[in-house]
Amino acid sequence: MKIPVPQSINPVLAFGVHDSHLRLVERMLKVKLTPGEHNLIIEGDDESVAKTSYVLNRLFQLAQGNIPITHEDVRILIEKSETPSHYAGDNALKEGMVISGRRRGKEFRVKPRNLNQQEYVKKMLSHDLVFSVGPAGTGKTYLAVAVGLHLLTKGMFSRLILTRPVIEAGENLGFLPGTLEEKIDPYVRPLYDAIHDMLPGDETRYLIEDGVIELAPLAYMRGRTLANSFVILDEAQNTTSLQMKMFLTRLGENSKMVITGDVSQIDLPVGRQSGLREAESYFKDVEGIAFHYFNRNDVVRHGLVKKIIEIYENHDKKENI
Repeated sequence: MKIPVPQSINPVLAFGVHDSHLRLVERMLKVKLTPGEHNLIIEGDDESVAKTSYVLNRLFQLAQGNIPITHEDVRILIEKSETPSHYAGDNALKEGMVISGRRRGKEFRVKPRNLNQQEYVKKMLSHDLVFSVGPAGTGKTYLAVAVGLHLLTKGMFSRLILTRPVIEAGENLGFLPGTLEEKIDPYVRPLYDAIHDMLPGDETRYLIEDGVIELAPLAYMRGRTLANSFVILDEAQNTTSLQMKMFLTRLGENSKMVITGDVSQIDLPVGRQSGLREAESYFKDVEGIAFHYFNRNDVVRHGLVKKIIEIYENHDKKENI
């Protein structure tokens, strides 16, 4: 397994003097660590590799804050890696998901606002692949971003990747005016807004520039293996069958994927099957894959949103009679 090493960290803090922290990890977790180009290669059995990944990502998080790291700190991290589940959600649900320790000098936390949201968070913490289906305003994407940032803060993953299908442009961004960033911005803006609500703007920009947070159209996922990452596919109802297959097969080692969508708002051309609907029929009963459903009663936006959704649903029913 390869773990990317952030270019912004102080390597002496993370690795120790003469790589003493790495040698301690090797001895205690019985793995071999080999430096590569901007990464560390971990060799060992699956369980030891997973534990080492957790410890290294946590060390990188500490080093980014220029916090002195002792051998005792490394031992404590290794002891934490022995916990049966790194994603235990009890504290996150009870006390809120910790997003950042730097916002206004204190921790910023996000809590589920109803029981259905709590169940959704539990599934994201305990499964590597979760499909979330429901109307706008139910917190599908917002909570997925919160869980991703929470686990990033905890050092469970080295990257948070957020993506969407660019249906309006047919994913052919080359014909749109402007730089790549300007082309992408309108399509990932809702994802950026969710992050910005939880992190200060300067911290968000820093994490994006450093590659810790990545926002990109779905087409840019092709050919990649997304390891050590928390990955969110938003607006998945607008994926085609081939796009959904491409995305799901990107899942790499030590990664989680959350797919969100609203099947009442499919914008695909008539006759094109939604990748989200197809995936639901294929994977609904597959062990290890979780599906979670919201309805209009779960809407947590402005009170009128629930009424608007209800009116549209009633209108659609009358048209289909």
